[in-house]
Formats: sequence, structure tokens, C-alpha cells
Amino acid sequence: GVYRGIRSSRKLEEACRYRFDFVWLVEGRHIDHTTFATFRTKFRQPLKDLFRQIGRIAMTLGLIRLGEVGFDGTRVKASNSRFKTLTAKTLEEKLHRLDEVFEQMMAELQANDAQQEGPDSPTYLPPSVVDVQQRRQQLQAALDQTQATDEVRRLRGVNPQKNPTQVPITDPDSKVMPNKEGGYAPNYTPVVTTDSESGFIVDCDVLSEVNESEAAAQSVDRIEETFGQKPEKFLTDAGNNSGHVMQEMEEREVEFYAPVESNQPPEGSPAKRDDLTQAVPTSEHSRLKRNSQGQLDKSCFVYMPEEDQYYCPQGHAMPLEKSKPCQRRGVNVKLRVYRCGDCASCPLAANCVSSRSKGGRTITRDEYEPVRERTAARMARPQARQIYRHRPHLAETPFAILKAVMGIRQFLLRGLEKVKTEWLWAATAFNLEKLVRAMAMLRAQATQLAS
Repeated sequence: GVYRGIRSSRKLEEACRYRFDFVWLVEGRHIDHTTFATFRTKFRQPLKDLFRQIGRIAMTLGLIRLGEVGFDGTRVKASNSRFKTLTAKTLEEKLHRLDEVFEQMMAELQANDAQQEGPDSPTYLPPSVVDVQQRRQQLQAALDQTQATDEVRRLRGVNPQKNPTQVPITDPDSKVMPNKEGGYAPNYTPVVTTDSESGFIVDCDVLSEVNESEAAAQSVDRIEETFGQKPEKFLTDAGNNSGHVMQEMEEREVEFYAPVESNQPPEGSPAKRDDLTQAVPTSEHSRLKRNSQGQLDKSCFVYMPEEDQYYCPQGHAMPLEKSKPCQRRGVNVKLRVYRCGDCASCPLAANCVSSRSKGGRTITRDEYEPVRERTAARMARPQARQIYRHRPHLAETPFAILKAVMGIRQFLLRGLEKVKTEWLWAATAFNLEKLVRAMAMLRAQATQLAS
């Protein structure tokens, strides 16, 4: 049903009555839609086992080799209207009104109890009061979640007063994110990891975060658990090329492929010179790379690991000034700040130092800079660029089928765990269809050879 784009439990019930292929599969039984609705969320662990079995069979047939895998994420709408989201301010107002309603209803209830005599006075809350109480608890939970998220965003430098968090009410586990087609709405971020041999999905998951980079290393671990070995090469896009992810891949001895630029001078740059204490000739200043603000790029400054300091294009040393914590893509990193103390009389100061700078040009370096340089050196090789050309087709083809053929552009279930199960159903259906086709081709080839 999932592969044919029939996902609704009621439509599955109808298909089991009127579609010949479904009638054949269920042997003429009439399965109620409530049975389908319960079944799809009840057996998550057996479903994971089925996903693993299909993958193992494909691996035995040589359809999965784990030589190269492509990792990517997409955006799928949650079962929550884009207009059913509230901010902390709106939630507080609604809670205040509900408190007034609740107090009024309780006062009326106590007045009615006082008028009644004898032991037959009701001791339970009427359904209307219970409904208000439950709604108040839901709004209070949403308010707590909103305030916690606002505090996290405030620590990241976002002003919650100007840009407050919006929490979905129908499916609180989802998060308001940018839509692929434009605008914002409650969404989830499903991810898949695809093997390059025949395009089988070897791992899948769903996140309630905008960025899927933190799921990359977890995907490698799950692949090793499922198939008994790790992938050799891991291909992903520029959104997942953080130093933290590169470090995790190196620790797992997996070659990481993603667009990475080196922060050291490339071959042919005048900044790359034998004696770093000597200035770049004035005639070569125009060849020094500029960044988007028109200033000298970080790659014009050469780092010397033995001395733990940078050298600017004028040959001035930039020693370590301080270290400070910083958060990048949700990961805490320690930045080391290197400052030049000879900018006042430097002929390149106008093209190097920002007008807002008060103490000379600074260069920052984090603990992931060495692994970033190693990855950049790998990606600079022609063989690596040839391998990486396969990534778009490898990583994005499953999403095209899952969305266009299976129609998974919005989840039917609510809650992160149930949504993960729904996505696992889709990935299992995707792999099962590929396996059936592959086995049919193998049978045809065997028959042809036998004849």
C-alpha cells in the first residue's frame, strides 16, 4: 500500500475490498481500517527486523556493498496546520483566559454542590471542567517547551522578543522550519543513507531539527549494527561538512566526502611563500584572495603549528591572544583567537582590517581545523572529485521516489516516535520493491543461461 501511494487506513480497507492485487494478497479477507491504524504503529521492532532482513538478503546477493554511501535529508510536513502554532506570549494569554474560565466553572460547581443536600452530592468533575483542565495542561506543556527553546535560542544570539519561537499545537514534537516550496510550517527532517551499488536504503531516521548533520555519525553506527560492517566512503552535501562531523568520521575510520575549502593558501597564491617573515611583494597584492566583505581572506594568513601562530601577508606574527567558547550548528567548540599587533602602519590595513575593529586583524581557529585541512586535501584530488560527482543522484533519488511515487509529502501520524515508524515503513517498502525487481532479473538471467 505504501509503495502504491495508498497510505490512509480507510483507503487500505477499501483497496482490500475492490483492488484485485490487494484482495489476492489478503486472501479475500476484509480488514478494518482500525486494524491497519493500530498495526502500523504497534510493531516497530519487528518492522526494524524486517528492514534488516531485506538489507541482509540484498547484501548476500551483492546488491549492497557499502563501498560508498550517500547521506542526505529532506523536509516533510507534519500533521499540523501551519496556522496551529503559538508563541510564548500567545500561550500565556490563552492560559490566563483558561484560568479565569476554570475558576468560574469551579465556583459554579461549588455553588451547585452547596445547594444540594444529602450524600448524593456529585464527587466527580463534569466533563466540561475536565476538558478545560486537560486543555490547560496541554497549553502549560507547550508554554514550558516554548520558553525552554527561547532560552536556547537566546544563548545562540537570537532575540526571542523580536523573533519568538513558534510551537506547533497539534503535533508538539514537530518544529516550524522552512518549506522546500517556500514559507514556513511545522515539519520534520527525515534522513536516509543510500548504498551506491544498487541504490538500496541502508539506514533511515527522522529528526525534529532543521540540520541533519548530527545524525551522520549515528547513521554509520546503525549501518554497522545492521550489516556487520561500516561503509568505506561517506558522501554528503555542504550542509553537513562541520568539523565535528569530520572528526566523528575519522574516529570511525570512514572516509568523509563533502565540499570543504582549505583555510591555508592554495598552490600559486602569493601568500604561500618560503619565508613567512617576509612580506608579499606589493606587485602581488592584487592577487591576494578577498572574502565577501572585500577584505583579505583567511587563506592569506599562514598557520605555523610548531609556533602556534599565524603570519599575515606582511610577515607580521599573529600570536595566540585568547581562547573563548562558541557554538556552531548546535555544537560547543573552543575558538583560539590570534591577533596582529602591527596593523596601525600596515599598507594593507585598508583591505584587511574592518572599520569596526579596535585592536587589529584577528584570525580564529578551532580544534577541528586539522581534520578540516585533511578533508580539504582529500577533496582536492581528482579521484575524490570523481567519486563525489555520484552524490546527487545517489543521495537524492530515494527522496524523489518516496515523495513523487509514494506521495510522502506530509506525515499522517503525530509524535516523533510514530513519525519515525511511518518513515521506516516507507524505506522498507522502497527496499522491498527494489529487491523484488532484482530477484526477478536474476531469475530471468538464470533461465536464459539454463536454456
